[in-house]
Amino acid sequence: MNYSYTYSTSLRVRYGETDQMGYCYYGNYAQYFEVGRVETMRSLSWPYKRIEEIGIMLPVTEFNIKYKFPAKYDDLLTVVTYIKQVKGVRIFFEYEIYNEENNLICSGNTTLVFIDFKTRFPTAAPKQFLESLSIYKLPDHDSGK
Repeated sequence: MNYSYTYSTSLRVRYGETDQMGYCYYGNYAQYFEVGRVETMRSLSWPYKRIEEIGIMLPVTEFNIKYKFPAKYDDLLTVVTYIKQVKGVRIFFEYEIYNEENNLICSGNTTLVFIDFKTRFPTAAPKQFLESLSIYKLPDHDSGK
């Protein structure tokens, strides 16, 4: 299923996250995407704690990023997170991070897989979670009809 759910959260680049030039270290962006993803799930009333309580884990299986401009120490960043698709056992997130001047500094995406805690095998997304997303479902576009 394709969705159009978007959520934004803000965070500030801390001194310890910068290099000698005052730029945010490139590896920190994965954590910024995680903050966006966790807060997006929480905004749907599905914090990770709730997912874990029903016996599901959500490991990241793919991570991609494109850097455009550096974030700097003390910049207030806005992480915009999109849930674009849930397909089988996978959920696909896209991200954009903007600085205070509203310049896009990077974009990326992650793929996560729903894993059963006990069996350690992939499992379908919880029905209740899909119901929470259902109002954001995009119409199916079947080009053959």
